[in-house]
Amino acid sequence: MNGPVTKMDQRFSDPDAVATEWEETRHVLEAAELFWISTVRSDGRPHVSPLVAVWLDGAIHFSTGTDEQKAINLRENPHVILTTGCNDWKEGLDVVVEGDAVRATDEAMLARLAEAWTKKWDGQWQFEVRNGSFYHKEGGMALVFSVKPTKILAFGKGKFSHTRYQF
Repeated sequence: MNGPVTKMDQRFSDPDAVATEWEETRHVLEAAELFWISTVRSDGRPHVSPLVAVWLDGAIHFSTGTDEQKAINLRENPHVILTTGCNDWKEGLDVVVEGDAVRATDEAMLARLAEAWTKKWDGQWQFEVRNGSFYHKEGGMALVFSVKPTKILAFGKGKFSHTRYQF
């Protein structure tokens, strides 16, 4: 993936702030243990839920059960926002990812993703890949979705900055 077009939004930044480098933002996406996903219900109401995800090949990937609200919402509307960061006011970086969630079914890619989940969480999340889905070792199936970002926002704290990455 080529680097995004990066732009600082001075309207929401301290006068002497600088744009956050893409490498720093990408590192936050790679290291984040928890994301919050926002989807839209069929009646237009928002739905927000925490989830674990991995950043791989320029996209965020997550799994969900077929009957979970986010999966139900994604059947009608693929638009999502994923957020991560910290709740500290004086330091850190909050990141917002916008894009469409697309079901991942390619078994070679799913095998890479299952390996990434296992590695990232020291074996706490392990999946078998079958029939274009993840299967938990304890039983149960999960759909896997990939979100290639169309836009990412990074909000630096302490010296406040608002950086936009366009893909």
